[in-house]
Amino acid sequence: MASQLGTHFPYGGVVPELASREHLRAIVPVVRLALERAGKDLGEMAAVAVTAGPGLVGSLLVGMTYAKALCFARGLPLIAVNHLEGHIYAVSLEAKRQGRTIELPALALVVSGGHTHLFEYAEGPRYRLLGRTRDDAAGEAYDKVAKLLGFGYPGGPVIDRLAAFGDPEAVPFTLARMKGNPLDFSFSGLKTAVLRWVQARDMQAEIEARKALLKRNPKPSVEEWLAVTPKPTLDLLASFQRTVIEELLRRVAQAAELIGARSLILSGGVASNRGLREEAARRPLPCPVYFPSPELATDNAAMIAAAAYPKLERKEFADFSLKAEANLRLA
Repeated sequence: MASQLGTHFPYGGVVPELASREHLRAIVPVVRLALERAGKDLGEMAAVAVTAGPGLVGSLLVGMTYAKALCFARGLPLIAVNHLEGHIYAVSLEAKRQGRTIELPALALVVSGGHTHLFEYAEGPRYRLLGRTRDDAAGEAYDKVAKLLGFGYPGGPVIDRLAAFGDPEAVPFTLARMKGNPLDFSFSGLKTAVLRWVQARDMQAEIEARKALLKRNPKPSVEEWLAVTPKPTLDLLASFQRTVIEELLRRVAQAAELIGARSLILSGGVASNRGLREEAARRPLPCPVYFPSPELATDNAAMIAAAAYPKLERKEFADFSLKAEANLRLA
């Protein structure tokens, strides 16, 4: 219903102050439109669910203030939802709609521009953090590599589309070796390796050509991108994507075996990645894999409502002392 991609596009990433302003501008019209499309009104609401974190605190505060005001005015209970739990429930929501059951315990990988977390998801629900990125999130690495090469923001979809035209074995990137917790992730080394690859070549004219294309057309077609992207760069993109996918699925397989997972849940914005979905389908993973549809993979209200519904049934409500927490933990 509302997108901020156009707002943040010129800056090559999310600007927190602009994000909170856009939230403030959009929240009332979006709620009204959602009720209208659902054929409902405020008098039919049983509760109000709100994201308490993690996330950008300014944007969280806009949603939380509005939710509290709505609850106060209507005498409704307030339900606090963890953003990461919402991503997990997006997959459960879709599986239920398809008549499928996600067997527990499940292993959940939430991977996006801001998060790369592995959770054990058991009855209760109960969550146990098994691993997380120690530096960049996977989606953040995609965006930074895309910005470096002149592909604009967001970078994930562009790299995913163009990687299909390159050789994923052409650039031999090294996989991260983690000391301590072997289920943790790291993508900063890969990002630096891409930077070094670019610095070793004269690519400025090529990069400027892509930036010029973006000025003419903020949403180039694949054919337009290919016209300004030589084969060596396509090979770089394919090799970068292959390495990210290998990092993710290697740890997913290790963690699934460790906890005896009966299902695998891959959610978050990067779960829309074509390469990740295809490789997950090809690999002999130890149990069934569940992805959300692309519209439920990125941040959305449906996933927050899905995570809130069991809390409503349990009457697990928050009071008005609820605070927005930028680094709220799920486990």
